[in-house]
Amino acid sequence: QVQLVESGGGLVQAGGSLRLSCAASGSRFGCGVMGWYRQAPGKQRELVATVTSGRSTNYADSVKGRFTISRDNAKNTVTLQMNSLKPEDTAVYYCNARCEVALSYREFWGQGTLVTVSS
Repeated sequence: QVQLVESGGGLVQAGGSLRLSCAASGSRFGCGVMGWYRQAPGKQRELVATVTSGRSTNYADSVKGRFTISRDNAKNTVTLQMNSLKPEDTAVYYCNARCEVALSYREFWGQGTLVTVSS
């Protein structure tokens, strides 16, 4: 099993910045894709950004140019740098990872961290 623990959520004013981090832990695993999803009240969970082990990135159009995703393969961490935050960015952000563990390819989720952007 792989455990994902997020940190960095909080309250920030519009236009401000916040950095989310996710640490993956476990035994004998490797995650080909790690990323972030978010879910705002009354909305479906949506993709924010992903990054592969080869550092190929993918962003939702709504965050492109404002958010940057990165990862440290050695440390098994993924980071989301969020700049120029808008009230519509308010949501619970979930770390996601697709990992090879125990001879199986599985998907894992963090518990979520709340990001609130005030206007």
